Amino acid sequence: MKNNNFRLSGLAIALTAMSGMSGGANAALELYSTEGTDGAKTSFSVDGYFNTFYVNRDDKQNDLRTSDVKMGFLPNTIGFNFSKDVGDLTLGGRSSFWATINDSLNNPTDTAIDVRQFYATVDGDFGQVLIGKDFGLYSRSNIFLDEILLGFGSPGLNPNGVSFGNIRAGYEYPTPSAQITYRTPDLSGFKLAVGVLEPANTTGAAQSEESAPRLEAEATYSADLNGLNLTAWVNGLQQSSESATTEVDTTGVGYGVKASIAGLTLAASGFTSEGTNGILLVNGAFSDDNEADGFLVQGSYTLGANRLVLSYGETDAVDAGYLDTENTSIALFHDVNSNLKLVGEYNMYEGENAAGATAEEVDTIALGAVVLF
Repeated sequence: MKNNNFRLSGLAIALTAMSGMSGGANAALELYSTEGTDGAKTSFSVDGYFNTFYVNRDDKQNDLRTSDVKMGFLPNTIGFNFSKDVGDLTLGGRSSFWATINDSLNNPTDTAIDVRQFYATVDGDFGQVLIGKDFGLYSRSNIFLDEILLGFGSPGLNPNGVSFGNIRAGYEYPTPSAQITYRTPDLSGFKLAVGVLEPANTTGAAQSEESAPRLEAEATYSADLNGLNLTAWVNGLQQSSESATTEVDTTGVGYGVKASIAGLTLAASGFTSEGTNGILLVNGAFSDDNEADGFLVQGSYTLGANRLVLSYGETDAVDAGYLDTENTSIALFHDVNSNLKLVGEYNMYEGENAAGATAEEVDTIALGAVVLF
């Protein structure tokens, strides 16, 4: 069975869903397409995401107000997709390049660009195998199905840095990692992805042993129940890292459900983890005492070209910088057309330290525009 459509990236799927688009043709611009005499198709396409926000930040702890022009939660992105039918298989590939505009005065002509996706895929009746670098499976749907994904969200770790959406206020980040991942075909709405990923050195030692890869998986179920669109998921990770003096076992479980009927959408998700910092899994010094859990609840209503979102998330972390963080967001998205959005958002973020004292209290107004194709 041939699959003549390139595999949408997690980002492209999220953008498609959040922008009200349907079908891969609207998620990318096809630059080249040809069909051989045997019906085999070869195609090459490109997709892009551009956004800029005016951000007014009221730091109540430091009695400081700042104004910035910067990007939102998602960086500006351009992605290239390739697909070719070869016999009973479809070979594909994607590379995406993510650029910040937040460093415009620090690096006026030399902006930071990173590659979060660079992978190939093999599709067939058996499902799909992905090889290369992509977002992780743990916490994947938690973040990609966030109702304010195309907005600004919580302010992040410093005023000049990137915003965090609901990272550290409801979910952890699915760190882009080298991986080999298998995905099943769609089984009456049920899909399963299982992958082996590059493990992290979580002991902090110069020499550490990761004798097994990081294991991650995600199961999703989607259904249309007489007009009620339902999506549910559960995902997780497990890995171990050991040095001469320390052994750290890292685990994480994420879960959630999202339901939409008419213009109303309700969503709830959560996570629990050990051996991470409650934000993302990278090389660093952690311990089994690093524990975190959190949840995110959201509601949105779409009326015509407008979508109003109410969002509240919390993360409670032990021995990971903060004991308790929370973010409340009110956002309005207006579709000028299928490729242009206007966004207005108000966020209230608070963080307490281990002593229970307020360490951060920041209110943010973000007004922006998003262009995507």
